[in-house]
Amino acid sequence: MRWIRTLAVTALVLTLAACETSPTGRQQLTLMSDAQLNEMGREAFEKYQQDLPSAGQAQQRYAQCIADALVAVLPERERNKDWQIRVFESEQANAFALPGGYMGVNTGMLDIAKTQDQLAAVVGHEIGHVIANHANERVSTHTSTQLALSVLGSAAGMQGQGGQQLMGALGLGAQYGILLPFSRRHESEADTIGVRLMADAGFDPRASLALWENMSAQGGARPPEWMSTHPSHGQRMQGLQAEMGSAMARYEQARQAGRTPNCPRP
Repeated sequence: MRWIRTLAVTALVLTLAACETSPTGRQQLTLMSDAQLNEMGREAFEKYQQDLPSAGQAQQRYAQCIADALVAVLPERERNKDWQIRVFESEQANAFALPGGYMGVNTGMLDIAKTQDQLAAVVGHEIGHVIANHANERVSTHTSTQLALSVLGSAAGMQGQGGQQLMGALGLGAQYGILLPFSRRHESEADTIGVRLMADAGFDPRASLALWENMSAQGGARPPEWMSTHPSHGQRMQGLQAEMGSAMARYEQARQAGRTPNCPRP
C-alpha cells in the first residue's frame, strides 16, 4: 500500500540522517545538535539551582570529589565537557543528569548510597547517560515516532472518530512498545557504562550491587515492568552481575595504577 511505502521511506530517511554509536557499540538515532542540547541542559540546571535548596558545603565537596575522580578517567573529548554536580536538600532518593555534563544528587540518595563507592555508582550512572547522548536519542526517538504516526495518519486517510481511535491505539502502542522500552535500555546501558567507569576510577564496582540492595530494601510500589521507564531492581542487579567479572579486572588495574580515590563522607 502507498501509505506503507511512505512510512518506510520516512523511517529510512530519519535513520540515515543521524546514526551514531553509543559507548557500548549500540546504534543510535540523534537528530539534535549537541550545542543545542547542551544549552538546554545548562538552562535547566540553572533553574534547578534557583528552585531547589542546596545542601551544605561538606556534602558538596563529597559529591564533587567523587565526580572529579570519575571525570578524570573519561576520554579527553568527554572529559572537556562543563561537568558540574550539585547536592540538593530533598528526602527523595534521586539523582539526575542533563546534557552538557550537569548533574544533581539529592540528600535522600546520600542516605541510601552509604559509601563513596556506592555514590560513585550513582554518579557514574548519571555520567553514562550524558556520554551516551541519551537525551538526544530520547528526543530524536520521540520526534521520529510522532512524525511517523503523523505520516501514517495522513497517508492512510484516518479521519473521523474511528480513525482517531485507531491513531490513539497506535500512539499507545508506540509509547509502550518503543519509547518506554527505549528508556529501559538507556537505564541498563547507563548502568553498564557507570560500573566500568567507577572501576576505571578505582571505586569498587561491587558497591553497585550493594547500592541496589539498599534501594530494594526501601520497598515501595512499582508499576509493571512493561509500563515503567526503568528496569526492575532485580533486572538491574542481573545486568551488573553480568558485567562484574570485567569490571573487577578494570578495578584491579586502576588500583595498580595508583587510582585510589579518598572522598571522606560528611
